[in-house]
Amino acid sequence: MTRYVLRRLISIPLLLLGVATVAFFLSHFTQADPLSSLVSERQMNNPEVVEAAKRRWGLDRSVPEQYLIYIKNLATGDLGVSFRTRRPVLTDIAERLPATLELVIFAMLFGTTSGIALGVLASRFRERPVDYFARLFALFGSTVPVFWSGLILLYLLTVKFALIPGPGRLDARAVAPEYVTGMYTVDALLAGQFGTFANALHHLVLPAFVLGWSVTGIISRLVRASMLDALGQDYILAARAKGAGEARTLLRHALPNAMIPTLTIIGYSFAYLITGAVLTEAVFSWPGIGSYAVDSARTLDYPGIIGVSLIGATAFLLANLATDIAYAYANPRIKLG
Repeated sequence: MTRYVLRRLISIPLLLLGVATVAFFLSHFTQADPLSSLVSERQMNNPEVVEAAKRRWGLDRSVPEQYLIYIKNLATGDLGVSFRTRRPVLTDIAERLPATLELVIFAMLFGTTSGIALGVLASRFRERPVDYFARLFALFGSTVPVFWSGLILLYLLTVKFALIPGPGRLDARAVAPEYVTGMYTVDALLAGQFGTFANALHHLVLPAFVLGWSVTGIISRLVRASMLDALGQDYILAARAKGAGEARTLLRHALPNAMIPTLTIIGYSFAYLITGAVLTEAVFSWPGIGSYAVDSARTLDYPGIIGVSLIGATAFLLANLATDIAYAYANPRIKLG
C-alpha cells in the first residue's frame, strides 16, 4: 500500500503538467482578446498603450514562449498574476478556496448522510411509501437544476417566510472571525465566538442543502441498489438464521458491503463540487472558487483560468487517491491484491 501511494503521489505532478498544458493552449487559442480586460476601451485605440500592456503582461511574445515561461514559473509554485485583479493568482485562490471548501464539506455531510439513510430505508421498505418518497426525493435532487431550486428555495424561505438569512456568508452587520482557516464556522469556534458560529452556520444551511441535494440523489439510488443486491446474498440469510435482528443485519452485514461501490461516488462528488459549485455560489453570492472561475473566464484571464483548472485537477487526483485507499481498506481482497 505504501509503494502504491508513493507511485500515485509521484504521478500527480506529471498529470498536473498535462492539465496546465491543455488549459494554457485552449485558453490562448480562443479568438477573444485578453487586452480588453487589461486596457480600457478608450485606450484600445492608442497603439503605445496597447503595446505597453502587451510588454507588461508578456503578450508580445509567441505562444510557445509564453508557455515555456509559464511552466518555468509553475515549477516554482508561481501561478502568475491575474489580469483582472492584478494580484497573484495563488493569493486570490487562497482567499476564496476556504469559502468553497466550507460549503462543499457541509454539502457533502448532508448529501452523504441523507443519501445513505434514504438508500437504506428504501431497500428495507421496498415498494412502500418510504421507498417511493426516497426515490422521488433522489429523482428531484438529480434532475432539478441547482440555480432553479436555489432561487425557488431562496424566495420561499428567505423572502416569503424569512426562515433562512439571505445570500452571503454572514449577516451584513456581523464581523468575520479572525482568520485562521478561512472557514467562518471553524474560525468562530476557535475564537470562542459562538454567536458568529451560529450566524455562519445559519447562512450555510440553504446553499449546502441545494448543493448537496444532487449528491443525495446519486448516493441514495446507488445505496438502495447495492443494499438490495446485498440483502439477497447467502451471508445475509446466514445472519438471519443465527437470530440477528433486522437492524443488525442491515447495518452490520449488508451496509458495509453496499458501501464499497458508494465510496467511489463520494470521492468523485467531493472533487466535483469544489469546482462545480459555480451556480450555487452565484445564486447565494458565495465568494468561492466557482465565482472566481466565472469571472476569470468572462474576462479571459489566462492565469486565473489555468489556476482554477489546476485546483480542480488537484482536487480530483487527491480525491481519487483517497477513494482508492479507502476502497482497499473497505475490501480486503483489493488490499491483498
